[in-house]
Amino acid sequence: MSDRGARLAIGLVSAAVIALVAYLLLGHRPEGGARPAVAPLPLVNACLNATSAALLTLGYVFIRRKRVTAHKTCMVSALVVSMLFLISYVSYHALAGSRPFGGQGWVRLVYFPLLVSHVVLAAAIVPLALTTVYRALRADFARHVRIARWTLPLWLYVSVTGVLVYWMLYRL
Repeated sequence: MSDRGARLAIGLVSAAVIALVAYLLLGHRPEGGARPAVAPLPLVNACLNATSAALLTLGYVFIRRKRVTAHKTCMVSALVVSMLFLISYVSYHALAGSRPFGGQGWVRLVYFPLLVSHVVLAAAIVPLALTTVYRALRADFARHVRIARWTLPLWLYVSVTGVLVYWMLYRL
């Protein structure tokens, strides 16, 4: 696949994912009755986010130590875990909808900026991660490293804040 074809594919996949999630969060009203079946999914999603963060961190440590195979394994695993997260997240929101934040007082001043930054950067991670992986698969390591320097910290932020959003929404 050419770089132009890859950019088009990455753009189309990213737009489709972002549009689907936006629809589920902003326009979709699920039918009643499905909630008990999907009730465990928010916890599963938080665990998948935590796993992704751990794999990303390990992958970074491995590449700094020049352990390329271990790095690849961690990064591909982080991508797979993130795709599983996306499937679980979409399933939950399609069947159960969104849960309103019930916190009061100062915690609202923390929760909503955290949520907004998490959502915006989660949308940005889709094309960034796909582009980073594409460049690695093409063995274009100079360009891979250049974008990975942005992708890694943003992806880590999204993974960690995903756990924090879950905790604040379901456990606080």
